[in-house]
Amino acid sequence: MYGAILGDMIGAPFEFDRGKKTKVFPLFGKDSEFTDDSVMTIAVAEALMDTLGQSDEEVKEALAASMQDWGRRYPYAGYGGMFRRWLGQKNPKPYGSFGNGSAMRVSAAGWLYDSLEETRHYAALTAEVTHNHPEGIKGAEAPAAAIFLARTGASKEEIRAYIVREFGYDLSRTCDEIRPGYHHVESCQETVPEAITAFLEGTDFEDVIRTAVSLGGDCDTLTCIAGGMAEGFYGVPEELKEECRKRLPEDMREVLARFDGFRK
Repeated sequence: MYGAILGDMIGAPFEFDRGKKTKVFPLFGKDSEFTDDSVMTIAVAEALMDTLGQSDEEVKEALAASMQDWGRRYPYAGYGGMFRRWLGQKNPKPYGSFGNGSAMRVSAAGWLYDSLEETRHYAALTAEVTHNHPEGIKGAEAPAAAIFLARTGASKEEIRAYIVREFGYDLSRTCDEIRPGYHHVESCQETVPEAITAFLEGTDFEDVIRTAVSLGGDCDTLTCIAGGMAEGFYGVPEELKEECRKRLPEDMREVLARFDGFRK
């Protein structure tokens, strides 16, 4: 989860196309703070850890409860309008979204299960409680699958081939081709492929983060997604983990520490 949270923090100052579409920028500044992407990443991780071995319905109930709990703890983290309303409902129901929220919160699913099939299954459950549109579900499954493949030794070419074959995303463009016309958009269809491309092109963890930020657009979310995959492939340098912990409140650090104990 460090990769996803760091991606969120580092990308946050440049969200809404506020950056200069360059890889050259200070990695951290006063505005490098967690947003809703990190809050929901923590919420999903907690629910999945709490429900290992339980039924799908129990998992989805726990996911909804955890997301509502964490969302109410941090109500001003930058949630989208429909999700903000969902957070306040007594009996929350999915609302057919294909927004990139399903992709940005899913990274824990890439680490907690023993097979690719399980990983995809539980990634889909994390989406279905809100983002039950097929593109929303696909947008969660693809990054989780990439994390699983990365952490279990797949090459980037193997990951690319799997993502294209299984999910149909167009990964033929380079970041240099994406960057000039890319803009702020919040759908899975126009965020997940770009995040995967940034991951595939990056040469180490930090370079993936810088590459993702350089694309612009909704780059806290895009970089959150790319950072999750980069952690699976490269790991995260200890100094960046420490910087991440320094910028999180205690309750989020506790979940992060617990997750480290669960990771396989």
